[in-house]
Amino acid sequence: MIIAANKIDRPQGLRNLEKIRASFSYPIVPCFAEGELSLRQADKAGLISYVPGEKTFEVKKSLDDKQKVALDSIQKTIQQFGSTGIQEILNKTVFDILQYIAVYPAGSRLTDSKGNVLPDCFLMPPGTNALDFAFRLHTDIGRDFVKAIDIRTKKAVSKDHVLKNGDGLEIMTK
Repeated sequence: MIIAANKIDRPQGLRNLEKIRASFSYPIVPCFAEGELSLRQADKAGLISYVPGEKTFEVKKSLDDKQKVALDSIQKTIQQFGSTGIQEILNKTVFDILQYIAVYPAGSRLTDSKGNVLPDCFLMPPGTNALDFAFRLHTDIGRDFVKAIDIRTKKAVSKDHVLKNGDGLEIMTK
């Protein structure tokens, strides 16, 4: 279990966080979902450049006074806690608790021209092998599986090859 201690930006947020920490031994992540939502909306509108989970964002367009105040408040909270906490909760849940791995299909570029990780990856459970991944891509790909090529080493791997986080595979079929 993981506790998402939301509303950390509110006046009693820090005090409430300390109460939660004193009461529970689970991992606790301070967060403020409203700030994350605002940043994502501002990014979508082209006002800022923001990558979820990052400690900073870049203002791209002129902002009115209300927008400046809101973004300044969000930035202060991020500086205090390191992030909005939302991506950290997702990462802890998926990678630490569930122990899933990210696997990239061949042909996918791992990053875009700005260095942003692209969303064309698959979250797979621990112990996933190359054949499991082939079936995850498509039943026909799994059924016609011959071998897989590790996109980093360019070496062939067998259907039983257990994948690690960040692996990329090109699946060869009949």
